[in-house]
Amino acid sequence: MLQKFDERNRNLIVGLGGKLVHRDEAGVSPFDSSVQGGDAVWEGLRLTGGRIFALEEHLARLRRSARALAFETVPSDEEIIAEIRRTLAANDMHDGVHIRLTLTRGVKLTSGMDPRLNASGPLLIVLAEFKDPVYDASGIRLITSSVRRPAPDCLDPKIHHNNLLPSILAKVEANVAGADDAVVLDHRGFIAETNATHIFMVFTPGALGTRGVPLDAPVLATPTTVSCPEGITRSTVLNLARDGGIETETGDYTQSQLYNAAEVFVTGTMGGLAPVTSVDGRTIGDGAIGPVTKRLTDLYASLTASSGTVM
Repeated sequence: MLQKFDERNRNLIVGLGGKLVHRDEAGVSPFDSSVQGGDAVWEGLRLTGGRIFALEEHLARLRRSARALAFETVPSDEEIIAEIRRTLAANDMHDGVHIRLTLTRGVKLTSGMDPRLNASGPLLIVLAEFKDPVYDASGIRLITSSVRRPAPDCLDPKIHHNNLLPSILAKVEANVAGADDAVVLDHRGFIAETNATHIFMVFTPGALGTRGVPLDAPVLATPTTVSCPEGITRSTVLNLARDGGIETETGDYTQSQLYNAAEVFVTGTMGGLAPVTSVDGRTIGDGAIGPVTKRLTDLYASLTASSGTVM
C-alpha cells in the first residue's frame, strides 16, 4: 500500500461549513445526511504548481450530481473556490496537494432518509492533504472483482455520490489477492472501470476492434461510461491522444481483450496515469510501461503543470 501517513498533514486545517478548524477538531453531526445515508456528492482535485487543473469541470460535475439528488441549494462556484483558497492558504499549500471536496445535503431534524427532515444545509467540506500520486509509477497489478457495477436504471453512475461500498468491496478483494486494485465489470459482463480509476487499453494492428475486424493501426481504447462516471482525467487523456494523432475508440470490451492488450493504464485525479503490468496473473505486454502510456503520461503531466485555475 503506497498511501501512508504524511507528517506534513499532522496539523491540517480543514474547511468545514465555512469555518477553518484543525483536523482533530473537525466534527460532522451524527444527523448529517452523509453520516445517515451517504447522502452527499464529492470531487477530487489536485493542486500542482499553484493551479487546480479542470476546476470548472469538476465543479460543474458536482453541481450536476447535487441537482440530480434534488439538493435544495448548492453554493456558487465563486463561494466554493473561495473556501478552497482559504483552506489552502491556511495550510500554506502550493503544490503536490490532493483536495477532497464534499457537499452533503446537510443536517437532519431527526434520523431518517427523508430529505424533508433536513433542517440546514448543504454542508461543504474542503479536505486538502499533501499527497503524491497514489500508484507505483513502474506499474500496478489488477485482479477482476466479483462485484459488479449496477445498471444505470438501478443507480445512475453519472451521479458522483458518496455511496462507495461497491468500490470498497472490490478493493477488499484486491487486497486479499495481493493486487493493487480491482477491475469491475458492468451488469452485462463488460469492463466498466476499476474500483477507483478508468481503464485504457492500447491495441496494436491485427487486434480486434469494437467492430470485430482487425485493426490496421494502433488504437487507444477505453470502455464506455454506461456503468461508471464520466471521468475528467479520462476525457483529458482522450483529447490528448486525439491531438497527438493517436486513434481512439470507446466501446464494450471483455476481459480477454484486456488480457491481450499491448498496453494497459488507468487514470484518475488522485493517481494521474499509472501503467498496469498484469491483470488476473496475465502479464500485459512485456510487463513494463509502454510507449503510448509513457507519451500520454508525459503530456498529461505537462498539461496539468501549466494550466488550470490559479489558487
